[in-house]
Amino acid sequence: MAKNMQMNKTTVKVTVWSVIGVVALILILMFGMPIYRVWAQEMSGRAEYAKAEQNRKIKIEEAKANLEAEKLNAQAEVERAKGAAQAIEIENGKLTPTYIQYLWVRQQGNNNVEKIIYIPTEAGMPILEAKK
Repeated sequence: MAKNMQMNKTTVKVTVWSVIGVVALILILMFGMPIYRVWAQEMSGRAEYAKAEQNRKIKIEEAKANLEAEKLNAQAEVERAKGAAQAIEIENGKLTPTYIQYLWVRQQGNNNVEKIIYIPTEAGMPILEAKK
């Protein structure tokens, strides 16, 4: 009988502690989950803000790079125009038809791609399929 009483006391203790544990777990979940959800939402918002900030910085850097490229392209165009002006000066300020043809032929020689070139004749009709 004593053994049976001791088993009952042990069973009661285990049951009481189990109930206390379950009640404590329920209370923790009741109060902890809303707090966790708020915290998780705040962390999510911070992550989105950081991502938006980084994307904004990337766009600014891309815009700066585009501006720098455009400035360099403009400088290159100015230098090309200066070179063309100097070339015209060397030619005594005259662009003769022969010199224009020479420039056109030289420009055609820069392309390594095989092309079909149409050359007008005296009658105004092109010579068809004249290959380079």
